[in-house]
Amino acid sequence: MKILVTGVTGQLGHDCVQQLKMEKDVEVKGVSSKEFPLTEPGQMEKYLMKFHPDAVIHCAAYTAVDKAEEERELCQAVNGEGTRNLALLCKKIDAKLIYISTDYVFPGTGEEPYEVDAPKAPVNVYGASKLQGEEAVQEILDKYFIVRISWVFGSNGKNFIRTMLKLGETRDRLTVVDDQIGSPTYTRDLAVLLARMVRTEKYGVYHATNEGFCSWADLAIETFRQAGLQVEVERTASDNYPTAARRPCNSRLSKESLDQAGFSRLPRWQDAVGRYLIEIHDVV
Repeated sequence: MKILVTGVTGQLGHDCVQQLKMEKDVEVKGVSSKEFPLTEPGQMEKYLMKFHPDAVIHCAAYTAVDKAEEERELCQAVNGEGTRNLALLCKKIDAKLIYISTDYVFPGTGEEPYEVDAPKAPVNVYGASKLQGEEAVQEILDKYFIVRISWVFGSNGKNFIRTMLKLGETRDRLTVVDDQIGSPTYTRDLAVLLARMVRTEKYGVYHATNEGFCSWADLAIETFRQAGLQVEVERTASDNYPTAARRPCNSRLSKESLDQAGFSRLPRWQDAVGRYLIEIHDVV
């Protein structure tokens, strides 16, 4: 099976390529935006026609959430139109597509986990652009998987846990938001699921984050605990840390779709944090 992974320089794209390299009977290629620009359909088509993959795992995206409020057109061009371009090309070569989406397609209200078919109402430009991509995939393709994730962390890039560890080296007290609730997603765990999913024909929409819910403050506290850092975390409200883009307060995602399709859920987030700390310690 030939698989193309976009966004290879990012956290998830990197881990997907590493995981697929260990799979039997898989030829994988990871591409960056330089060689596979989502805003250049002609260049995308040339690459796809040459490699002719059986499946594409689309991890590439414009992810600068706050900057997207100023760069709306660029964000939509990459996440919306770029995904449409890719979906059209996948249809042309009859390739499966896994599109990585986000909890930000939902309004982020209430306290119940969002089911995959819950009403969409993004509260920022980034979320709207990712929803635009979802709609293009569903409109164009039959052989697709849409996988929504949240609070991503992996070894190949910046993330909240790395930031906390860096601050914890010089600070003994931090203030962290406590009214945004969701689930972290460890890219190594997600890559294992995607490598299995892409081999199936269980098409549809899924939510895939590590099990359990927490706030950003909870995640910081657990990170410091497992890292052995004596840092006091003071909980605060999001209103005390205004950002250009609004963030959803409720990012809880239901995993019922994984259960129904027979896919294993990802391990609990606390376990994932522990394994991640070991991974990045080995990398460093």
